[in-house]
Amino acid sequence: MKKTIGHRGIDPTGETTYKKTTSSALKGAIQLGITHTVGSLSQKPERDVLLQDFEVVESIFFPSEGSNLTPAHHYGDFRFKTYAPIAFRYFREMFGIRPDDYMYSLCNEDLIELSNSGASGSLFYLSSDDEFIIKTVQHKEAEFLQKLLPGYFMNLNQNKRTLLPKFYGLYCVQAAGKNIRIVVMNNLLPSAVRMHLKYDLKGSTYKRRASPKERDKAVPTYKDLDFMQDMQEGLLMEGDKYSAVCKTLHRDCLLLQSFKIMDYSLLVGVHNLDQACREQASEEAVAGAADQRRPLGQKSLYSTAIEAIQAETGSMGSEDTGDKTGGIPARNSKGERLLVYIGIIDILQSYRFVKRLEHSWKALVHDGDTVSVHRPGFYAERFEKFMCNVVFRKIPCKYRDKGFFLLSCPVMQSGRPDLLPKTLPPSGAVGNTTVVSSVGNPGFAPTSQNPPQDSSRSVGVDSNNTASKDKEHSTPKR
Repeated sequence: MKKTIGHRGIDPTGETTYKKTTSSALKGAIQLGITHTVGSLSQKPERDVLLQDFEVVESIFFPSEGSNLTPAHHYGDFRFKTYAPIAFRYFREMFGIRPDDYMYSLCNEDLIELSNSGASGSLFYLSSDDEFIIKTVQHKEAEFLQKLLPGYFMNLNQNKRTLLPKFYGLYCVQAAGKNIRIVVMNNLLPSAVRMHLKYDLKGSTYKRRASPKERDKAVPTYKDLDFMQDMQEGLLMEGDKYSAVCKTLHRDCLLLQSFKIMDYSLLVGVHNLDQACREQASEEAVAGAADQRRPLGQKSLYSTAIEAIQAETGSMGSEDTGDKTGGIPARNSKGERLLVYIGIIDILQSYRFVKRLEHSWKALVHDGDTVSVHRPGFYAERFEKFMCNVVFRKIPCKYRDKGFFLLSCPVMQSGRPDLLPKTLPPSGAVGNTTVVSSVGNPGFAPTSQNPPQDSSRSVGVDSNNTASKDKEHSTPKR
């Protein structure tokens, strides 16, 4: 097994390292640094964000023996840098994160290192209350985020509801002559909800299949070809949910395109309510795991999937359904109830010369339109079409009439995915209706024994012919 991926490695004792700094030392330095920078920031008066605030970098030295400003510690000397502290304080305020909550979440208990950290060579940490993700980023990514901040600031002022990452802080730990840059973001997949399926989707088909090593994991992260093969009918949503998802994706793709950003993904987590019931998950165990977290009322605003897509006014919010986990209600082709968690990730890739060169080389060998690296305009259009035509589908009205999608689902009303009804309808039963997929059209051609008289009602979503051809040629047969 390869010991090193990028800057991430394993020392002789078996502990994870990043740029030869042990994970425990890095976690300690992060917590000491954030505690100091948030505390010192609270002494600065509230004011509007100025253009020069995006370029400010504050630095503090932490000697192991301590100083007048810093406590003693056993991690070795290090320097902690905070980028654009005033601007990021404004971002946190916009999302309803109080300074004491931010510091408590990240620094009160040990950070949890995530083992399934992907092939990027980054380290990922989760706050003990499930609220924040800390990720190490490369120098170019941190530099790009700094340049992105003014535009990110303007976009958030216009639209707080977005599937883009929510950046809460950018920092740098200087230790042993190395710079370790980290970013604090929102956590998309709540640990208290089991993800039965997880996908990293780009709208590309070139080599977009999970590796055998990835498939051996407890919860593999599948890719585009896996989704097209295993979920040919897509994730079915009510009309308003589907429209809100597509509208939000469209708005976000336009923004990413304007910043010449590409190679991003949509992270999709799927919790299957009916499967969880069949697995007879212990209600007490799940409730206990949820109780260990901080009160749900302190979660940051717009941080969940359902909050990110919903309109300012409407009756589809998590407040109405009582679902505090923030999942978007959906169904699969069997009629099973799902909670879907989504968010756009990996947006810190600009279409630089290296990426242009990479695409040109791949296009010579393969079909240039199927590779993941592409010019930002084409990438955004292909990404949006794939998500709204292949991944997410509008549930046909005929199915809803036959009880395929129940608005009065007791689980959604209770707000707890772990509180499931004692009995379920027969597996795959959807009234007298079955779902079939047409090769020529990845929308639906529903059939039933007793078709409704009203034939003018919508029965699905038309999709793009290009997406159909990609699916036809790229999807391996079972």
